[in-house]
Amino acid sequence: MSYEVRGGPQAPAEVPAGSGARGGPRLVAVSDLHVRYAENREIVEALHPESDGDWLLVAGDVGEYVADVRWALELLAGRFAKVIWAPGNHELWTPPDDPVRLRGERRYEHLVQLCRELGVVTPEDPFPVWDGPGGPVAIAPLFVLYDYSFRPDGARSKEEALTIAEQAGVVCTDEFMLHPDPHASRDAWCRARLEITEARLAELPPELPTVLVNHFPLVREPTRVLWHPEFALWCGTEATADWPRRFRASAVVYGHLHIPRLIWWEGVPHQEVSLGYPREWRGRQGTPGRPVEVFPLVPDGARS
Repeated sequence: MSYEVRGGPQAPAEVPAGSGARGGPRLVAVSDLHVRYAENREIVEALHPESDGDWLLVAGDVGEYVADVRWALELLAGRFAKVIWAPGNHELWTPPDDPVRLRGERRYEHLVQLCRELGVVTPEDPFPVWDGPGGPVAIAPLFVLYDYSFRPDGARSKEEALTIAEQAGVVCTDEFMLHPDPHASRDAWCRARLEITEARLAELPPELPTVLVNHFPLVREPTRVLWHPEFALWCGTEATADWPRRFRASAVVYGHLHIPRLIWWEGVPHQEVSLGYPREWRGRQGTPGRPVEVFPLVPDGARS
């Protein structure tokens, strides 16, 4: 049996989510919409911008089926001034009953083309520049996977780490449905994506700050509160730990953990913006799925 376990709705927040700009265009974000759930689909149907100039960042896991991804992104692209998408692991799955049988890179390329048809910005497109409150700032959607480097203490290799996770009953469904074709492994695909993405970020003007948008956290710190710490193996890569500093991040947006919260790490706000599964969001306060304003933010309670 395979599991996809994460943290949970009661995981503690380091700093309450806050927002800066009011009354004008807003830079807002969501992730992990998982629209195959009817309740989540209803939430997406109800999403609307608060101003005509709002941009929406979608940090992955819209859904597993290509038709569902198209439905959600087409709906949102018709409402927000701009939609910017970074893929999650679920979009990259090849479910056995999805009519689109593409795997690995070919599936990702298919989704990129779908987004372009809808006017949605992808990690393969020029990074748009936000000139609203707090701008200018380059919005950089990233497609960076994981390489099993977020290992449990004592695990000296990927193989040891996977054994520890399996013994704990934690095996991500990616191991069965996220195919890395034509790469030899998911970590090999991650290495290729790191090289491509790092080169693109390095081409940005050195005076231009960024908002980095990735499905997986760019630093390991957010995974420390997982109820099942072994799941961190499928949550990112140590190779991106210095990217927020190197690439002048004014904010980092991510999802995947289903633990929505804001933390400040090395002076940079890292915001998890997921909706998650109905069993998770039903136990939270606030309006489920409401887009989170992610930039600019007031650094009250910042820590490093």
